[in-house]
Amino acid sequence: MKIQLLAYAATIGLTGCATITRGTTQTVSINTPGAPGAVCTLTSASIGSQTITTPGVITLAKGASAISIRCSKECYNDGTGVLASSMDGMAAGNVVVGGVIGLGVDAATGAMNQYAPQADIIMAPDGSCAMSSTSRRNAR
Repeated sequence: MKIQLLAYAATIGLTGCATITRGTTQTVSINTPGAPGAVCTLTSASIGSQTITTPGVITLAKGASAISIRCSKECYNDGTGVLASSMDGMAAGNVVVGGVIGLGVDAATGAMNQYAPQADIIMAPDGSCAMSSTSRRNAR
């Protein structure tokens, strides 16, 4: 009877884990408004270094550290940004339902963290590819 009760309690505790309900990865959309086709490198301790071409969606391992984003494209100045990591609201509920063990599992797997679902990295034209007024007249 005690074993069944313990098994039941463990099952209830684990169902509150963000690891189970939210997972340890998350998809994030990366955009460079006005500069599609930019190549962006995302870097952090949690994900290492990953590359994506914009606009695009990437699956990232959740973690406590922020992700640095650097985008580049010919004729544009590089754009940079940060994808901050915050605690998922599910983790707070885990303290009540899953206790310290569930919270520990979520912390170890990164499931207690989340990123914003989208990052927009602004890139300004650098002028190196602009046609001069003389070139435009000759092109007509």
